[in-house]
Amino acid sequence: MNIEEVVLVNKKGKPKGLFKKEEAHRYPTKLHKAISVLIFDKDKTLIQKRAKNKKTWPMYWANTCCSHPRNKESFQKAAERRLFEEMGIKTKLKRVFKIIYESKFDNNYGENEYDWVFLGEYKGKVDPDPNEISEHKWISLKDLKNDIDDNPNIYTPWFKMILERI
Repeated sequence: MNIEEVVLVNKKGKPKGLFKKEEAHRYPTKLHKAISVLIFDKDKTLIQKRAKNKKTWPMYWANTCCSHPRNKESFQKAAERRLFEEMGIKTKLKRVFKIIYESKFDNNYGENEYDWVFLGEYKGKVDPDPNEISEHKWISLKDLKNDIDDNPNIYTPWFKMILERI
């Protein structure tokens, strides 16, 4: 069995070592590297509903892709790799900003991430991995922001934080 690990970091992003992914998301959560990707086609963005098997925020809507860099993998390479693994998309990505956040999911799990956000453009077929994603759709930013205002509890906290900056 392959145990997934995340890269622990300090608040400046300096690596502090490796930790089991599931344990890093268990309380007390450990600050670790993460990536978030938003893909656009003109005025629409591609969003995903997380698979029901996720430990944190299952069946919540989120940005196009979110994950963690592997040990010694750059944020850029991780974003490109996971975008293809999760959505079947290959496109140029631009790193735009980082957020550092901590968010509680339930009594056992949460997030504590040093997260670089990437943007890209894509027009074409999307081939999501059903182990990662239960649904996906293209939506205008206006409609998305209106839906978040009306239904904030169906979106992940990091996605809402990212959208505030875009």
